[in-house]
Amino acid sequence: MLKRISTLAVLTAIFCFNQLTAQTSLAVYEILETKCGVASCHGTVDPEAGLDLKGEGATTLERAADVYSNVFNVTPGNTQAANSDYSYIYPGRPDKSFLFRKINLGLEQTIELHADAGQDMPPYPNEQLTDVEKELVRQWILYGAPATGTVVDEALLEEYYSGNGIASFEVAPEAPDPSEGFQIKMGPFFLRPQGQTGSEVEYYQKYELDMGADKDINRIDMKIASSSHHLIIYNFDYPSAANFIPHGLRLDPDHSAIGLVTAVQEETDLVLPATTAFMWDDDLILDLNSHYINYSSSMVYQAEAYINVYTQPAGTAEHEMKTELIVNGNIPIPNNGNPISHDQTFSDNGLGEIFVWGIMGHTHKYGTDYKVYKREDFTQGELIYDASCPDGVPGCASPFFDYQHIPIQYNEPLMPLDMGFGRGFIHEASWINDGPFPVNFGPTSNDEMMVLVLMYTEDQVGIGTATKDTNVFEGLKVSPNPMKDGAIVDLPSELGELNFRMYDMLGKEVRNESGIQTNQFEIQKGNLQAGMYIFTIEDMKGQQKTGKLIIE
Repeated sequence: MLKRISTLAVLTAIFCFNQLTAQTSLAVYEILETKCGVASCHGTVDPEAGLDLKGEGATTLERAADVYSNVFNVTPGNTQAANSDYSYIYPGRPDKSFLFRKINLGLEQTIELHADAGQDMPPYPNEQLTDVEKELVRQWILYGAPATGTVVDEALLEEYYSGNGIASFEVAPEAPDPSEGFQIKMGPFFLRPQGQTGSEVEYYQKYELDMGADKDINRIDMKIASSSHHLIIYNFDYPSAANFIPHGLRLDPDHSAIGLVTAVQEETDLVLPATTAFMWDDDLILDLNSHYINYSSSMVYQAEAYINVYTQPAGTAEHEMKTELIVNGNIPIPNNGNPISHDQTFSDNGLGEIFVWGIMGHTHKYGTDYKVYKREDFTQGELIYDASCPDGVPGCASPFFDYQHIPIQYNEPLMPLDMGFGRGFIHEASWINDGPFPVNFGPTSNDEMMVLVLMYTEDQVGIGTATKDTNVFEGLKVSPNPMKDGAIVDLPSELGELNFRMYDMLGKEVRNESGIQTNQFEIQKGNLQAGMYIFTIEDMKGQQKTGKLIIE
C-alpha cells in the first residue's frame, strides 16, 4: 500500500499552493499531469502501479497538492525500486527518485533504468518530455523538491538548452566498477553569465551513503571542471547531526557538527598511502561543498562535480587517515595595495606526535603566499610547506603563487610533527588587496580566506607509499597569472612533442600551437581581450593538463 502524508499535511500543501501559484512544484505538476497523468497511464481512474499523477480535487491547486502527497518520499510500487530504497521523489537525489529515473531518457548520463523497473515514461507513442521539462523536474528534486517557492529559473534552463550554454563535462566521468567502489554526483546547477547575480555560487548538500557495510576508503578521485573554485567533502560527526539539515542544494553551511574528509582546488585523484584509509561507517552522512564561477559574459554555465570513491572491506587498512581543517577567520585586509600577512599557531597536547601525509593552503584572489613552519620551543622553526613552489615543497628557484591552483604537498614517507607543548606549527598567509573595498574572511571570491588542510595518521609503522599513475605535468607553472602582455609556461621536464590550445569562455579556440618540444614556452596576448581563458596541454600519449589563464 502506498505511503500517504497526513490529511493535515495535504491541507497545508493546498494552503501553500494557494499562497504562491508561480512556484516550481506547480510547474512540475503541470508537466507530469499533462505528459503522464492525462495523456498516459497515470490518470485518476485505475492508474498504472497505483500512481495517480492527475490528482483529485476541484481545482488545479488541489489536484497538484494531491499528486505531491502521492510522490514525495513515497515508496514506489515497483519491487526493484522499493528494494533499492528509492522514493517516487527523493528530495535532493534524482538518482534515488524513481519518477525521475522513469522520465530521464538519457538526460542524466549516470542513470540507467533497471530492466526490472518497467518501461520509460511516458511510453511511446505518447508525447515525450522535452529536455527543459526533464531538467526542471531534476532541478526541483536537487533543490529538495519543496512544496512551495520558486527554486528554479525556467528561463535559464531554456537558454541553456537552446544552445547558449557551457557544460562542465560533455560526457560524465566513468564511475568505478561496483566491485571497487561507487560514484557520488553533486549537481548540476546553473549559473548566470558573468556580471549577473548568480554567476558565482557555493552550494552545500548532505549526502546519505548506501554502502551496505562499513568500508575503508583508500582512494577518492575528485572530478571538477576548470571553472570550479573548490570541492570539499565534509562528514557529519554522527548521523543524527544531519537530521535538521534540509535535503538538497543549500547556501547555508550550517556546520555545527562536522569533520573534514578532504578539499581540492582542481581535479585531483587522491590515492592514499598503502595500509592507510579513511574509515567510513555504513551510516555515515557526507556534506558536499561545490563552488563554481561562470567566467563567460554571455553564456549559461552548467556546474557539476563527480567523486569516485574506492572501497575496501572495513579492517583492511592498518592506519586511519585523519583530516583537520584549520581556519583563521580573523584576517582583516585593507585595500591599500600594500602587502599584509596574518599567521596562526596550532598545537594539540592531546595528539602528541602525528605523521603528516598531505598539506594544502587556501586563499582567494588577493592571496600572494601561503607558508607553514614547524614550531619549536614556542618559536617559528623550519619551513615545511611553501604554496609558491611546485608540489608545495620549499626551496624552488622561481616561486610563484597561483591562488586558483594551490598545491597539495604529499609526504612519502610521512613527515613526523610534534604537536605537544611549545610545538605544533605556524601557518602564515599573505595578500595584496588592490580592490575597491577592504575584505575579511568570507565565502565568495570577493572575500578572502586563510584555511589549511592537514591529512595525517597517528602512527606510521608499516605505512607504504601510494601507488598511482605519475602525473607527467605535475609542477606545471604559468607565470605571471594574471598576465598583461605575455606569460611563460614552465614544465617539470622535457616531455617530447606537445600540443597547446587555448579557448575563450564561449568555447572558441583562440590559440593552437602544435609540435612544442621544449620545457618552456611563451603565451603572447596579441589581439586577445581581457578576461578568463582555458588552456590544454597534451602530449603524444594523450595525457593532458587543463588550466586557467587570466588576461588583464
